[in-house]
Amino acid sequence: MTLLDSIITHNHQFIEKKEYEKYQTTRFPDKKLVILTCMDTRLLELLPSAMNVKNGDAKIIKNAGAVISHPFGSIMRSILVALYELKTDEVMIVGHHGCGMAGLEPNSILQKAEERGVDLDILKKLEYSGIDINKFLTGFQTVEESVKHSVEMVNQHPLLPADTPVHGLVICPTTGKLDVIVNGYK
Repeated sequence: MTLLDSIITHNHQFIEKKEYEKYQTTRFPDKKLVILTCMDTRLLELLPSAMNVKNGDAKIIKNAGAVISHPFGSIMRSILVALYELKTDEVMIVGHHGCGMAGLEPNSILQKAEERGVDLDILKKLEYSGIDINKFLTGFQTVEESVKHSVEMVNQHPLLPADTPVHGLVICPTTGKLDVIVNGYK
């Protein structure tokens, strides 16, 4: 049985048993909070538990490293949609210690891509289009600096309401301890 088959089989049972009922809520978060965090598997249940965020409390956006790399990219758009259309009032950027984006070098990804059959000659065409693949695939030096940078990207956005607190935190992926890097109320 493939992974997809096992997921669909489980889903049929999930629906038949009406297990979805315990997750029903509105699309508007009760705590009026939007969180950007990392896609690290260790944070899936740990982060919400450590923050006392339950189903229906917050909009949670995930990507590699909890990084906002472009002020008009999909992450920033999602934050703005949450603020204007989904009734959130505060933003939290939550990075974590031991992140795979810390110290990430583009050569590591490019080598692995080539080993999996990707023709790297295509990158020459990207360079002519103004895409810097090395910058695109480079991580950050410290999680604290990365969180500060993402907070600053949000704070400097021309569409951000002036009264929006934007916080920056770092979580320990083993204990769930949160450290405040940027207090958005100050």
